[in-house]
Amino acid sequence: MSEVPIQVQISTLPTSPGVYQFFDSQGKLIYVGKAKNLKKRVTSYFTKKHNNGKTRVLVSKIVKVIPISVKNESDALLLENSLIKEHQPRYNVLLRDDKTYPWICIKNERFPRIFPTRRLIYDGSEYFGPYTSMKTVRTILELVKSVYSLRTCNYDLSKDKIDAEKYKVCLEYHLGNCKGPCEAKQTLEDYNQQIEDIRQILKGNFKSALSFLKKQMKTEAANLEFERAQLLKNKIEVLENYQSKSTIVNPKISNVDVFTIFSDETHGYVNFLQLSYGTIVRSHTMEIRKKLDETNEELLELAITEIRQRFKSDSKEIYLQFPVKLVSNLKVTIPKLGDKKKLIEFSLHNAKLFRQERFKQMKIVDPDRHTKRLMAQMKADLRLSEEPTHIECFDNSNIQGTNPVAACVVFKNGKPSKKDYRHFNIKTVEGPDDFASMEEVVFRRYRRLLNDDEPLPQLIVIDGGKGQLSSALKSLEILGLRGKIAIIGIAKRLEEIYFPEDPIPLYLDKKSETLKIIQQLRNEAHRFGITHHRNKRSKAAINSELENIEGIGSKTAEQLLKNFKSIKRIKEASIDSLAKTVGMAKAKKVYESFH
Repeated sequence: MSEVPIQVQISTLPTSPGVYQFFDSQGKLIYVGKAKNLKKRVTSYFTKKHNNGKTRVLVSKIVKVIPISVKNESDALLLENSLIKEHQPRYNVLLRDDKTYPWICIKNERFPRIFPTRRLIYDGSEYFGPYTSMKTVRTILELVKSVYSLRTCNYDLSKDKIDAEKYKVCLEYHLGNCKGPCEAKQTLEDYNQQIEDIRQILKGNFKSALSFLKKQMKTEAANLEFERAQLLKNKIEVLENYQSKSTIVNPKISNVDVFTIFSDETHGYVNFLQLSYGTIVRSHTMEIRKKLDETNEELLELAITEIRQRFKSDSKEIYLQFPVKLVSNLKVTIPKLGDKKKLIEFSLHNAKLFRQERFKQMKIVDPDRHTKRLMAQMKADLRLSEEPTHIECFDNSNIQGTNPVAACVVFKNGKPSKKDYRHFNIKTVEGPDDFASMEEVVFRRYRRLLNDDEPLPQLIVIDGGKGQLSSALKSLEILGLRGKIAIIGIAKRLEEIYFPEDPIPLYLDKKSETLKIIQQLRNEAHRFGITHHRNKRSKAAINSELENIEGIGSKTAEQLLKNFKSIKRIKEASIDSLAKTVGMAKAKKVYESFH
């Protein structure tokens, strides 16, 4: 089923919470699980010794892993439950107890009751959830009960029966927990207004309820009823800390398909979510390779038709990022806010996650394809006339003007080519002048390449802003290379990309692979230059220490260092050992200077 080895798939999994799906060689879903850390959990299947025979069989059949990333463990738990019930994978044996998660129901009736349930009966009633525990449901219902007076009886409160005075108020009325709609002591309009307020609480809008509770708390405190005020304060804290919204949305969103697309220069990635009563029952991402310069709209139209046929979807409504041309009997919604917009963002996140994993896998399994894609992306991002398969980056290094050096690092096909790295000792510049130093090293580098008939790079990167870029351009002008090699500068403060004769810098996305390559070039040039600078200063200091000895010159110092490797070993050496290298007379001078 999968051309990517299972170990490669595991190595690129995200470390976020989510659900993982295992498939066998026939493409059948055989197991669904949840994890706080997807990569760590899936890896454990292939690294631990399993005592359970069924687990060993399961692991032996896995050929593909598809993750679905979510925000937290609660969302993962709910999504796992939905997927298992929808697909009933063979190895999810623990689901046979038919456990379901609790919901809060607003019953479809006059003077609606509100109660917890584990059964969804599609009679027009409203269901909110599912919630991860009954404790959460009870907390919410207790909160609702403390704020609003609702009936708890199961009487049929039709107008005819109320008018006929069939019912009498119960103890709940006398306790103040109910306003007695059974005896027409509360109007239907007043009761329904309470229900609407409760709907807003269940959707996450707590403003009116908080305002009511705080007003009650202040009243109780003013009346010196501090115990009641404290109870109200506790309920306010529960309400403020509770977040009713989650990735699993309101069940009013039912029988809906969600499609989003994220694309790059070569491929489009379309994510599909199928929802049933507020829960995600299916997630799938399709990768489409571009043949021509197709738009996102064209790719999405193609993918929607293909995916709906593949999964036999009969949903009458779909949510999209932007309008596309589809069959006329299908309702298309472009969400702008709320739960629907949240679903679009969630779907798009999974499309991007799939793309990232594919890139990581591609880099391992098919490095040539990865390189071609990366080069095409860099060409587009940096407005180049050709792909930058050969890039060179320059950086200056000096400390208070001492031992000024420069470094040139070379990347080929997006990877360091260390055999082509070069150091430069600054020869014509006195003092810490970065601009003049840059002009010198760029001139020396490309004069040498021209003289030796070596290939020139497609792109030069200068570590610095406009000043360093202008200095490098002067050298290219002298050599007749200006306009023949693309050149840019990168400023460290905000990672601005500067182009010749363009005062407005380019700001690439912080997650852009192009920017990451340029940053890697800059950091590598800096590291290489600093290492050379440090070695040069160390060597100069050591030579100076030996040359300060009367009668010891630079050649003798170099000879000692060549044989003893360090100043420490020279200090620890005996006179006889030193004499073997530089003769007895000089050996005595060296030995006596250190002892």
